[in-house]
Amino acid sequence: MKLKKSFIVVSALLVAGTLCSLALPQENEKAKNLKVLPKNISHEELITVMKGFNAALGVKCNFCHAPQKDDPKKLDFPSDENPHKGVARDMIRMTKRINKKFFKGSEVMSVSCYTCHNGNEEPKTKPEVASAK
Repeated sequence: MKLKKSFIVVSALLVAGTLCSLALPQENEKAKNLKVLPKNISHEELITVMKGFNAALGVKCNFCHAPQKDDPKKLDFPSDENPHKGVARDMIRMTKRINKKFFKGSEVMSVSCYTCHNGNEEPKTKPEVASAK
């Protein structure tokens, strides 16, 4: 049963990531309004980073990206209207500072969104305690 549930969760994340990547700027388009990510990031790298955020927080693209004004079914990726996007940028800056200061940029030893979020929108502030039976 646990294996089936894990398969369903992984499948859902893959579908969400695929759907979000279809709505991202296409390969020949230059990403706009990048304030933390490198301005010269490739389309493939951008997709990989965004899929990582999807998985680390268990969210879809619309968690940080606002809908387009003329077509609310599509996302306006450059827009800063959704406040979660600003929080995400602050969190990226924070993890970069932590990794530079404490882990000297080591890939092996580093923190990421997943370190705290573990697939949740909000990090848990304390571990869940199993109830005594």
